[in-house]
Amino acid sequence: MSDPRFSATKAQHTEIPRPKRGEGQWALGYTEPLNKNEQSKKDDDPLNVRDRILHVYSKRGFASIDPADLRGRFRWMGLYTQRAPGFDGGKTATVAEEELDDSYFMMRVRSDGRLLDAGTVRALGEVGVEYARDTADVTDRENIQYHWIRVEDVPAIWERLEAAGLDTTEACGDSPRPFLGSPVAGVAKDEIIDGSSALAEIKRRYIGDPAFSNFPRKFKTALTGHPSHDVAPEVNDVAFVGTVHPEHGPGFDVWVGGGLSTNPMLAQKLGVWIPLDQVPDVWEGVASIFRDYGYRRLRSRARLKFLVADWGVEKFREVLEKEYLGRELVSCESPASPTGHRDHVGVHEQKDGNFYVGLAPSAGRVSGTTLVALADLMERHGVAGARLTPYQKIVLIGVAPDQVEPLVEALDGIGLPARPSGWRQNTMACTGIEFCKLAIVETKARARDLVTELEKRFPGLDVPITVNVNGCPNACARTQVADIGLKGQLVMHEGQQVDGFQVHLGGATGLQANFGRKLRAHKVTSAGLDDYVTVVVTNFLADRADDESFAGWVARADEALLRGDKTLEPTSEPAP
Repeated sequence: MSDPRFSATKAQHTEIPRPKRGEGQWALGYTEPLNKNEQSKKDDDPLNVRDRILHVYSKRGFASIDPADLRGRFRWMGLYTQRAPGFDGGKTATVAEEELDDSYFMMRVRSDGRLLDAGTVRALGEVGVEYARDTADVTDRENIQYHWIRVEDVPAIWERLEAAGLDTTEACGDSPRPFLGSPVAGVAKDEIIDGSSALAEIKRRYIGDPAFSNFPRKFKTALTGHPSHDVAPEVNDVAFVGTVHPEHGPGFDVWVGGGLSTNPMLAQKLGVWIPLDQVPDVWEGVASIFRDYGYRRLRSRARLKFLVADWGVEKFREVLEKEYLGRELVSCESPASPTGHRDHVGVHEQKDGNFYVGLAPSAGRVSGTTLVALADLMERHGVAGARLTPYQKIVLIGVAPDQVEPLVEALDGIGLPARPSGWRQNTMACTGIEFCKLAIVETKARARDLVTELEKRFPGLDVPITVNVNGCPNACARTQVADIGLKGQLVMHEGQQVDGFQVHLGGATGLQANFGRKLRAHKVTSAGLDDYVTVVVTNFLADRADDESFAGWVARADEALLRGDKTLEPTSEPAP
């Protein structure tokens, strides 16, 4: 295969913006690595590490792993070393990387929007039970994530997963990360178009292809034909969003350059219409632009969002059309942004008369045992399959009407409620300090404890309030687009450094898409979090206008009410 670094150097028809200094863009001639990550990828394609895992490291053990593979190329196989025990949040980013490495791995398994039958769910559960100390988390990239994985067990795990049609290839790394697909694709009554076949084709063509295994950084894809935009398209590198052209009918708009972390940006809309069968070609074009023109000099500026911001969406579309697709795209007004829930929790009728049932694990945490029990229930009640969601939820597809209530009752018994409290439904959390080497504070247990307390204090909350808990600034739990976003950090309290959070208030996606309001110099201790959230929610309930959302209230509220410095008298009625 020819070197992909030179596939777009022609650029004969389009004037390409040139930065003031070299940013490591391959298509502009900057092909020499400018940092250790780029050097490592040039030294050896990360996809090659699979064979070394199978034939060397799994046989010789953890101590045999080359450091360049361990902290780099292993990620292309969905493997990160997890955090060694005994290192508190103050040690994060202050001790040598190798000191934080435990001899166990976190493993991510892709689902890519696929419908998982009972046998596949069972295989996922059995891997958790047998190889991962019964761990399994549902992530907001529609993955199952394990912990405590030994390198010696990886070949057996891969064999088990592959027999069920699953894999871990490029689940991490500077690669096409796992795709987000609509959890209700093909069954929702109000769906515009089912894009499942396009996601499957993108995966078939490009995942594991060396031409797309070396991006400047991660590349996140989302696709939905559902009008709720249920894959968070605003914060993905490329998103295909269902739309209807007045002449051509259903198809997809293309959004590019979304992403959060320390420099959050919302995706920009190309305002186009593409038919279902052309989605993979357009994905290839966008991914190729990122590969060829993405910034490789500084990791902090290596996401697609920076290139889109510098070029502008019009220039990006021009380059895509002229240099990669060889044709103009059909223009079409971008679809209207929705409001309301996107997670599909609850019981909903499908277009075929059956039902889908959305379940809410607590902050995404399940277990291998729970997944095995879920597989049992799927078989017992004739469920067609399950999908994971971008909100750490599970949706069961194809439930017969007479099976809905018996199934819902049985699901409650294994800790997967279909009718959870609003707090449980609307809370997410990243992995946190328990396993993640980047984290500063605990997240999963803290989020679960917060939910339990808020359920007691506000049992009848009549409006959804999302709470996203993140262990560091990287925003894996989408801190900036939650009603209450909590970014973990160490804070000073009575002269001591303690676990705490910077607070983002009033973030949103959809019609009110924006990043949460940060209050200057405002931090909350982890110990004081329950009381702080209680005060803010109490103030919202007392001060809101009719039908006013939490995000809308935050935008106009007095800062003292948001800081928790002042508490209004509680009320259950909206203000006039």
